[in-house]
Amino acid sequence: MRKFLFFTGSALMVAFALSSCSSGLKIVDVTSSRVFNFVKVEPIVTAAPSPHLLAAAQSKPKDRHNMPVYTFGERNRVVRTTAYTCSESDHLQYGSSNAMGTTLKYTNRVRSAAADWSFYPLGTVFKIKGQSQLYVVDDYGSALTGAGTIDIYQPTQEWMNAWGRRNVEIVVMKWGSFELSADVLSKRTKYPHCRQMFANIQRMRGLTASTAMR
Repeated sequence: MRKFLFFTGSALMVAFALSSCSSGLKIVDVTSSRVFNFVKVEPIVTAAPSPHLLAAAQSKPKDRHNMPVYTFGERNRVVRTTAYTCSESDHLQYGSSNAMGTTLKYTNRVRSAAADWSFYPLGTVFKIKGQSQLYVVDDYGSALTGAGTIDIYQPTQEWMNAWGRRNVEIVVMKWGSFELSADVLSKRTKYPHCRQMFANIQRMRGLTASTAMR
């Protein structure tokens, strides 16, 4: 369980407790130990992609979801996003852990995301237009392999459903490491999606300024 402290206008200290697989959020008033449960999910707001990026995307190669495939030097992108949570049946065995075995992130500043590491290597940091948080790629998923889709981590199934599937504009703030990605994946090649990502990265080493061949 992650806890965050903040102050209201009256300087009342409140602990914001968020369980990564909870059914809702709890606000704990530490001055009275009262707990308030919030199950209503507010709309998740993202801004529409810029018209010039949408126009530029039309001439680019496409992945299997008919989304543009970018060269690795391009930081501003229109990408397809989905959402996941650790209480889904296919993630229960991993609990609240990401592909590195550390805790999935969901704070007001940094949040976890999953992707094909041959598109977005481990450690890639990006922002979504219309949101203030940073997202870091620290996870992957078999359904993401071979596409530029990014899976956004959400702490509950309600928030996952609220995100749904949406095309957003992102800006890559920092590229992750293909070397570290390959090192992790090389030990997991018994899994087909890890083997495919590892093979793609091996082919691309030294060619990261060009569109990957998939």
